[in-house]
Amino acid sequence: MQTALPLRPPAHQVNPRAIRWWQARAAIALIVLIVPQLVAMLLLGDSAPGWLIGTMIATVVAVAGYALLVPPILFRIHRWEVTDQAVYTRSGWLVREWRIAPISRVQTVDTEHGPLQQLLRLASVTVTTASSRGPVKISGLAASDAAELARVLTETTQGTPGDAT
Repeated sequence: MQTALPLRPPAHQVNPRAIRWWQARAAIALIVLIVPQLVAMLLLGDSAPGWLIGTMIATVVAVAGYALLVPPILFRIHRWEVTDQAVYTRSGWLVREWRIAPISRVQTVDTEHGPLQQLLRLASVTVTTASSRGPVKISGLAASDAAELARVLTETTQGTPGDAT
């Protein structure tokens, strides 16, 4: 008989550098959104509609507000923990998601280091399970912590009976 896994907040926060990572991603989004508007302004010159300036200002205010307010909230919310029984995660800011993946269901463990993550010495760990809900992802970890987590998960899953289905 399977033991019920407790629904509780995971114990560990992501690395504090994750705040800068989320802010950098917002800055990139700002660039992607503002460049076409700037190009339109330059091409249209004096005949540029007044609303275009308004949309540029609104874009800057919205993305800057997001970059200042949301990453600290994400840092407080995003948590993770691995035990001998399960991988626990909590994420999201508008829609919060709690995931519990039993160790016996883990199929693969992957680490990812995107360009911004590499600059900030961060990484993400993706735990793929037999769940139709998809993988469990832990983002914003220090690169060394992610490597250690992947090692521990791999060892734990190898020593856990079950067929990961």
